[in-house]
Amino acid sequence: MSSVLIKSATIVNENKQFTADVFVKDGFIDRIDPNINAIADKEINAEGLHLFPGCIDDQVHFREPGLTHKATIYSESRAAVAGGITSFMEMPNTVPNTLTQQLLEEKYQIASKTSLANYSFYMGASNDNLDEVLKTDTRNVCGIKVFMGSSTGNMLVDNPKTLENLFAQSPMLIATHCEDEATIRRNLNYYKTLLGENIPVELHPKIRSEEACYLSSSMAVGLAKKHRARLHILHISTEKETHLFDNSIPLRDKKITAEACIHHLWFTDKDYKTKGNLIKWNPAVKTQEDRDGILKAVLDGRIDVIATDHAPHTLEEKSQPYLQAPSGGPLVQHALSAMLELYHQGKITLEQIAGKMAHNVATCFQIEKRGFIREGYWADLVLADLNNPWKVKKDNILYKCKWSPFEGITFKSKIVKTIVSGNVVWDSENLVEGNPGKRLSFERF
Repeated sequence: MSSVLIKSATIVNENKQFTADVFVKDGFIDRIDPNINAIADKEINAEGLHLFPGCIDDQVHFREPGLTHKATIYSESRAAVAGGITSFMEMPNTVPNTLTQQLLEEKYQIASKTSLANYSFYMGASNDNLDEVLKTDTRNVCGIKVFMGSSTGNMLVDNPKTLENLFAQSPMLIATHCEDEATIRRNLNYYKTLLGENIPVELHPKIRSEEACYLSSSMAVGLAKKHRARLHILHISTEKETHLFDNSIPLRDKKITAEACIHHLWFTDKDYKTKGNLIKWNPAVKTQEDRDGILKAVLDGRIDVIATDHAPHTLEEKSQPYLQAPSGGPLVQHALSAMLELYHQGKITLEQIAGKMAHNVATCFQIEKRGFIREGYWADLVLADLNNPWKVKKDNILYKCKWSPFEGITFKSKIVKTIVSGNVVWDSENLVEGNPGKRLSFERF
């Protein structure tokens, strides 16, 4: 591995900003000091730039295997590092669903050859694979994913006995998608009776409603409390759900944590008129009150991390009528820029962005030696220019699907360089390939 010397960066780390040099050697942060005189293979003048710990995205769908017409681990990891995401955790609703240890390991093998970012993959739970789930190695797998809402294939876990056994027996973090399926079906049938097949996308948040989200999230919290399980609820989409979570204890001591996603912090139901199916996600983008309530919970510590739920589909798929169009959209390339835009709007601090997108993810998942700018830690780093506007256009979108819900938006901040496990992989709008990311490991005992 080569060495890198970053000079005169404004470091954003652990609730502080300060100017210093950073020397990276053999993949790790060797030294942080106001003035480092060392010979390095690459020297970076970071004067006027902000150095963040690399973002860790705890929820992505990179579509490989089986859905590679939408995306691949290779294509989406390229987009991720261009956006300042240095590590990702990928979901099991690929084809086939990741419901056995063999299928899980096959995904790790693909990533070891093709991913530019560091990686981990969730083991999937179904109504009938508990024995396989319990074989999962807690040291090198990020968690168990439970879909408590409709999903791809055999991944809806709606058997009460299965849920009880999962929460009672899982030795590791359980990440949940929480939407009550019976409520969603009832709402959908109501609107089908009223409107037939011509349901407008504006009704998506009425079908996948606040009630559906709260019923499922509160059930998951109840199960976790009953069994003292380690629960992490993904993509909170309603203000009401934020009151299920506690901010009175340190994150490292929490048994129940929560995540907010970029789209729920940015868009509201008013945006369906212009964006249509491009912002059709599950759970749905809801009201301005929900968006503001989620941000408030992020800031006060009830919600612990910010992620993307990056879930690309082709434009052809998204252009279908509401009932046929799939849910999800691409976000990894633009997530950090979007959060920095909220900083420019005075809604969040740089220190809070570093905390929610790096520090807290590492703490929440007990990731080994990542998520902080510390001597002895892996060098996962992002240099951002906070005063370098750029417009999201077709020709600078790196997702395989080649579209973004942010297309046409001008961001004030640009990601200048991204370093993954000591290697510069994004350098002034150019990808530097040839050094795959590393498999994440976890300090769990």
